[in-house]
Amino acid sequence: MAVASDPAFKRNVARIAFNTLKWGRDHVPPGVRSLIGALLMVGGVFGFLPILGFWMFPLGLAFAALDFPPARRWLEGRMVRLQRVAAGG
Repeated sequence: MAVASDPAFKRNVARIAFNTLKWGRDHVPPGVRSLIGALLMVGGVFGFLPILGFWMFPLGLAFAALDFPPARRWLEGRMVRLQRVAAGG
């Protein structure tokens, strides 16, 4: 089982988060991003159920933040950091 302190696990999580947010930023229209973000946040509230997980809430929040300019600037700075971590640096 993966341990959160394992560097390879952190790289994989950072890579998945970066790729998901980059895909959302580049391929999903603005109104739809907010809707997807809201659905992910609702799913994250029910994280105790199978398949749904608490991981969905922060991802949904980040997805929705792509539509708000001040939050988007902050999030894009974090995406640079995720990209560095995913690359191993």
